[in-house]
Amino acid sequence: MTDRPLADRIALVTGATRGIGAATAVALAAAGAHVVAIGRTEGALEELDDAVKAAGSSATLVPLDVTDYEAIDRLGAALFERYGRLDVFVGNAGVLGPITPLGHVDPKDFDQALAVNVTANYRFVRSLDPLLRLSTAGRAVFVTSGAVHKARAYWGPYAVTKAALELLGRTWAAETATTNLKVNLFNPGPIRTRMRAKAFPFEDAQTLPAPEEAAAAILELCLPAFEASGKLYDFPTRALLDFKSPA
Repeated sequence: MTDRPLADRIALVTGATRGIGAATAVALAAAGAHVVAIGRTEGALEELDDAVKAAGSSATLVPLDVTDYEAIDRLGAALFERYGRLDVFVGNAGVLGPITPLGHVDPKDFDQALAVNVTANYRFVRSLDPLLRLSTAGRAVFVTSGAVHKARAYWGPYAVTKAALELLGRTWAAETATTNLKVNLFNPGPIRTRMRAKAFPFEDAQTLPAPEEAAAAILELCLPAFEASGKLYDFPTRALLDFKSPA
């Protein structure tokens, strides 16, 4: 692998202002990609821009709430007009939602979790699929969660929406199986992020891997040399897993 295997490639990252998203954007930049960074906070995007430049690349900063679906449509059109393709898409933006019994979840909170964790990613698929197919080695990675497979009490909105995201990604992978586009899912496990601290406020964050460690693994899934599709990379075990079909 060369030092900059993503040179001259275009990579889009959602939720790029902090945590895993920011670390992934910098990792992609260090690998040579021009990064299209999506986030809600302009100040944080500007800080990311500095980090991308320090990594030796450049960024296009897009202040955008991922629930602004029409803006996602416009973004796809703008990327086509400017670059004629997209090479990498990392769907990282997500919300935790309330940790509470299902019967206590406010409908607005549940709808918000669906809007960010599921519908926004569908809208990105809809907008970016044609661009990724135009790449010689399109790569898409969705950040999911181990909560999907645990049915843990009180985690309903997050687990349900991440389960839907997994099926969204697997469906897209099946639909693109004969193309140059490879679609995979990434389970980071416990990582030292703000979202993790919110869910586990009494946990010692210094015992957890840093976002940069997860980002290094996500980068591998984004490289042209990575040919698998429809898989789940489980970062805690460093294993690339097949999804099991029911007997």
